[in-house]
Amino acid sequence: MSACTSCGACCACFRVDFSVHELDEMGGSVPSGLTVEVNGGTSRMRGTDHVPVRCAALTGKVGMAVGCGIYEWRPSPCREFAEGSDACEKARMKHSLPAL
Repeated sequence: MSACTSCGACCACFRVDFSVHELDEMGGSVPSGLTVEVNGGTSRMRGTDHVPVRCAALTGKVGMAVGCGIYEWRPSPCREFAEGSDACEKARMKHSLPAL
């Protein structure tokens, strides 16, 4: 089992910006209703530019049991985020979770 299903720290730590071409209304797969426009070419996952950060697609309690409500349709920054990476460890530390 991946640590990601019990963590979710990344979803509650970073801004998630991506090309508008990933939006479902533009032919992509990311649900537009869970995003906000940044500018003409960039969208952002709702909740990732607020404090505290928490992506609108994140379900559950960080550090306990979490899930992504749009996992199959998540944007490229989420697809590219690597478990155990420096960014992962930074997010875990921010949420007082032990290193992997």
